[in-house]
Amino acid sequence: MFSHTASSITLLNNYKQPLITLNNPKQRQTTMKKLTTHVLDTANGIPGEGIKVELYKITDERTLVKTVTTYDDGRVDSPILEGESFEHGTWELVFHVAEYFDSKNKEKTTPPHFLDAIPLRFGINSDAHYHVPLLVSPWSYSTYRGS
Repeated sequence: MFSHTASSITLLNNYKQPLITLNNPKQRQTTMKKLTTHVLDTANGIPGEGIKVELYKITDERTLVKTVTTYDDGRVDSPILEGESFEHGTWELVFHVAEYFDSKNKEKTTPPHFLDAIPLRFGINSDAHYHVPLLVSPWSYSTYRGS
């Protein structure tokens, strides 16, 4: 449930108590400009914990911008991009999954792994929330633009 005035929006819980207030339109826009991700292990039915994720900016060159690691819920602790660092253009997330699956499987596979580092190249063309999750098993993966 929402409550709003000309200069603010408040999200209310079921008991009509405020959960969060956005005080002006500029604050709302800044809140929306971000890139997030998470990893779901579809083979084991659990979040992908401890997976290294690299973010690259793609121009004439491929430039490493940030490296993060997923936590116990398969997410990272904060948006990968937001605010001043959030730019329109081509980006790439690389998910390093081979070590993760080796740690989950009793029978280790010998390298090379079928899936090792999974690159997801995508474009950002608006000031919005881009959520790019990875659903992965040792043999396949899928992604989509989430919310």
